[in-house]
Amino acid sequence: MLGVLPQNAEMKGLLEYKGTDLAHLDGEAFRRIRGKEIALIFQDPTTRLNPLMRIEDHFVEEIRTHEPISPKEARSRAREALVSMGIHESRIRNYPHEFSGGMRQRIMIALAVVLNPSLLIADEPTTSLDVIVEAQILEILQDLKGVYKMSLMLITHNLGIVAEVSDRVAVLYAGKLAEVGPVRDVFHRTIHPYTQGLLASVISLDTRDLHSIDGTPPDLVDPPTGCRFHPRCPYAQTICSEKVPQLQEYRPGHFAACHFGDTFV
Repeated sequence: MLGVLPQNAEMKGLLEYKGTDLAHLDGEAFRRIRGKEIALIFQDPTTRLNPLMRIEDHFVEEIRTHEPISPKEARSRAREALVSMGIHESRIRNYPHEFSGGMRQRIMIALAVVLNPSLLIADEPTTSLDVIVEAQILEILQDLKGVYKMSLMLITHNLGIVAEVSDRVAVLYAGKLAEVGPVRDVFHRTIHPYTQGLLASVISLDTRDLHSIDGTPPDLVDPPTGCRFHPRCPYAQTICSEKVPQLQEYRPGHFAACHFGDTFV
């Protein structure tokens, strides 16, 4: 969506954003959208913040790439963005290594929202954080949606985070959509067997027996025929290995790609 794939990567299909097909944009058109319209919070801020640049330099470079303002004005906006993330403005001339992991992630979030984008993509934003800092980051993301009136696309393996932050959820297996719908419906009225397995694997303080999905993820270079989940699915029939299931709407806004979806509605 942001044009940061390697040059030898191949894209197919339609990727529409506000009427524009992002899959076929050139470099300069992407530069106008990236950061200004669509922003990204990376999984590991340590590898995304330049260790040779002060924090203010990251902000000045980004802001002035999109807006014709002076370095002084850019630094002022950078301070405001940092303060909104709970970082004192006096830290603006520090280097990335002078911050903790949670603080670096806050800086990444400030960099992502300083231009007030319409869409914020958060790629596993709490992976390397402890549970207390994770809760703080999630609270910030929740607040951002309201304050900046932006949409948030959260990419994560943590179903607890999905339940806490998201309105809708898309469950993917081996690169294919398995189930899409409102979080409450997908969690409490699950249709796809893979989603059922994921939710059954979540542990809590009441857990006595551990559950897992049999088998291993498929080789995406040579994926299984038909439904890609069928080698691991306890309900698989002959049709599952022969025919690719299409997404069907079983409830308003709730879709699943399963030949036997009616069984679980």
